Amino acid sequence: MAGHGTDEHPHGADRLCEAGDRVYSRAVRRGRVARCDAEQVPCLLELALLHPDPDDMDWLVPTSPQEVMTRLLRGVYDEVSASQRRMGSAVAAFEWYAGLGPAVHPAGTAEGSAIRVLDGLSRIQAAMDEATEACTTEVLTVQPGGIRPEHELTEGLHRALALRGRGVRMRDLYTHVARHGQGLLNYLELMGGSVEARTLDEVIDRLILFDRKVAFIPANADRTLALELRHPALVEYLVTVFERLWRLAIPLTAPLPDTGIEGISHREQSIAALLAEGHQDAVIAERLGISVRTCRAHIARLSETLGAASRTQLGVRIAQVGLDGPRDAASYLSLPDQGSPSVR
Repeated sequence: MAGHGTDEHPHGADRLCEAGDRVYSRAVRRGRVARCDAEQVPCLLELALLHPDPDDMDWLVPTSPQEVMTRLLRGVYDEVSASQRRMGSAVAAFEWYAGLGPAVHPAGTAEGSAIRVLDGLSRIQAAMDEATEACTTEVLTVQPGGIRPEHELTEGLHRALALRGRGVRMRDLYTHVARHGQGLLNYLELMGGSVEARTLDEVIDRLILFDRKVAFIPANADRTLALELRHPALVEYLVTVFERLWRLAIPLTAPLPDTGIEGISHREQSIAALLAEGHQDAVIAERLGISVRTCRAHIARLSETLGAASRTQLGVRIAQVGLDGPRDAASYLSLPDQGSPSVR
């Protein structure tokens, strides 16, 4: 091990390995340590924490902790100074670039500032935290998919608790499948009366609205890109979409209504309607927040209940019993009319 450079070591003088910590601590307590005891931790010599005793080369004496601290602080100071110089150079460069273009309007006044692309999870989280801090009245969210994983619920828990502490009201829309997730029930119990939740067969993609002033929507499939929307017309349209879905949704505390058709569950009714629209199994599963396997199991039950021997015959039977009729949620994207009720 002797001769290893400090670049090959997994730590610096401020974070010793376990063996190095024991040997250096013993050397500081006793004033020196036998060279053979330090053979397994050459890092102490490489980092100049131990050095030979000039009176007896079989022993090593420690560098005083005060001297080590001074050395480390000097290194930190040099790093900070170098960072400040780089930051100054970057600012100067971009000020020069900014001077090449037309004058920039203050934030919020330019049309371009009404839509901001957030690239990367860190930027999305930072923008969400900023909107949370500025929020004073209400938050409206649409959460697609099925049962919410625990990690998704805990990721935004700090924001939800901060909002609850300021008396902000929250309304969340989920799919019916989310009712079966214990994590969601635990979350709502923790939040108490500050959060009201309702469910639908299917909802739009993820949407978060703060104080009806700023909205966040995903901009790609894996949600590493998002759009921050502050344009009043866009935000108002999304609020209208949310409110129409909310009126159609069923409170989480209320049971799902009976379909009125013996042997057909509420979920199978939703699947039948989507089958009648011509959607494939994978699309139906995604829209209802269930797995493709579960979706196909429900389709098999539908076929058995309706006495259909093929997919084509199933479509005919769905139409005959009236399961292909328009669902209430089908019109939620229509534009608002003059008679639309006010929303809180």
